[in-house]
Amino acid sequence: MTMVRHFRQSLLWPLHLMPREGERAGRPPWETLLDGAAGGVQPWRVVVDEYTGEASGFHERHYNEFVTFLPYVQRFLYGDGSARGGRGRTGGASSMQVLRRDDVRQVRLTLQAESPPVVLAVEHVDLYFFYDVDVVMLNVEVCADDLPLAVAQELLYRFGRGYPPGWDGEGRGLHCAAAVEWLGADGQVLAASDAGDRDAFLSFVARHRAPRLAAHWRWLLQPLVPDQEDAVGPLRFRQIEYHRMPVMAYLAVDDPVQLSRADFVRLGLVSGQGGGDELLPFTEQHLSDFEARYCYDRFWCGGGAAPHTRYLCCGHALVVVGSARAPFFTDRERGVLAQFRHQHFLLFLIAHFQKAALLMFSDRLVVALDALSIADAGSVKRFKRAVRSNFETFLRFTHRYWFHEISEQVQTRALHHLCVAHLGLNTLYPEVRERVGEMNTYLDTDSLRRQANTVVRLTVVTIAGLIGTLSTGFLGMNLLAEAEAPLWQRGLIFVGTLVASLVVTGYTIVKSKRLSDFLDVLSDERLTLREKAGAWWRDARAARHSGN
Repeated sequence: MTMVRHFRQSLLWPLHLMPREGERAGRPPWETLLDGAAGGVQPWRVVVDEYTGEASGFHERHYNEFVTFLPYVQRFLYGDGSARGGRGRTGGASSMQVLRRDDVRQVRLTLQAESPPVVLAVEHVDLYFFYDVDVVMLNVEVCADDLPLAVAQELLYRFGRGYPPGWDGEGRGLHCAAAVEWLGADGQVLAASDAGDRDAFLSFVARHRAPRLAAHWRWLLQPLVPDQEDAVGPLRFRQIEYHRMPVMAYLAVDDPVQLSRADFVRLGLVSGQGGGDELLPFTEQHLSDFEARYCYDRFWCGGGAAPHTRYLCCGHALVVVGSARAPFFTDRERGVLAQFRHQHFLLFLIAHFQKAALLMFSDRLVVALDALSIADAGSVKRFKRAVRSNFETFLRFTHRYWFHEISEQVQTRALHHLCVAHLGLNTLYPEVRERVGEMNTYLDTDSLRRQANTVVRLTVVTIAGLIGTLSTGFLGMNLLAEAEAPLWQRGLIFVGTLVASLVVTGYTIVKSKRLSDFLDVLSDERLTLREKAGAWWRDARAARHSGN
């Protein structure tokens, strides 16, 4: 039996924060979250980490993490250093804010109904917020020692699921853990899963047309609440992607060479344990290019500081397998384990944040269109504001968060490219940019059309008014000499003139389109006077018959 001497799993779940009604404009969502816990119980706190706390807490692994990335990525991740800026701070140039809860110390999982429970230590539970983008990412990191490889494969396959995708004939959730329990410092159960409560999930989807999150994930995210639920919370969220959370895994085994090809396929594609060491989970034809597509084998050799280290990436998962006997592979300060928890985690975070943000921008357009009612002027105005706001936020996302290269270090760059390729970001970004741009262009075109119509109407009114102005002002004096008339008579004449002017001007505005068409015909030098008169007569008859 192959044993995993040290196992580490990190889940990263992107969620879409919904607009907050009544909130002060420009207020960051994490401030709303910190101020809005019900009953004064606030499990989350702002992370004061090695980049925001005292310099004594800054170690070599943090330095190695920092210098891995290019300068513009460093500014995104850590800020520019002004006013003690950096990750986790509440102001300045950093583009991220991290909140953490410390009450969850362990997680107990029963992977299948007949299997014994597995207890994992919870390293940390974090929420990653981003400036100007309504995306939050839940990060849960767990670890354990001396696990059978089959158990590790099942943990990767079953743990990170937001809700069961279905049930078997006995009402047990498919493809997810049979039971999940968050444990506190004293071993008390803080929350438990409810994957077996099939009726609750079915009725929720029937009522809300949205999936119901499992109870242990809803509890972990509090006071954030799902947007479809009736619960009250300071922030509401929706699911962005599939119910399977993106996952990272680190496995230190005695001899990686002893792992079969089927073992690597199950790890790289996160397909769970198999029925035998050599039994592939999929057909050989489907897996013919597995090593070329999903494996980074630069260190899959007998030499080097960490011999026989293999990286596997399918976009949804990033897994590293190496030798537990190699000190560099298990080194938490300078080795592969330190890289996995720092550099590799951040490149995985960046790629999935970019995908989540792009999907969010696309979804916003759909929501805005669904809420649009052409007959409702208020709805049209809200639609325009939503589209303009989405376009402005997309521009900020592009200049602050979108980059094709994050590092010049060969390994980090290669793993990032592998992850980006499987996530399809280089195809998704131009598609979303085109949709956002087309919608904004439509609004610009519509505004120009409305302005042009207004100019036409004003031109027609001006021409009609010009006739009266020239007629009454030709002699340079008033047509009626009523300057010495009594006040009531002058007032009466003024009111009568005002009413007549309003009627003529109003009528001209109402008929401005027809008058504009007639002016176009009148100015056409190719038509004879008779043809112009005929056009005027036909237009007058059409107006009479149409009631206009």
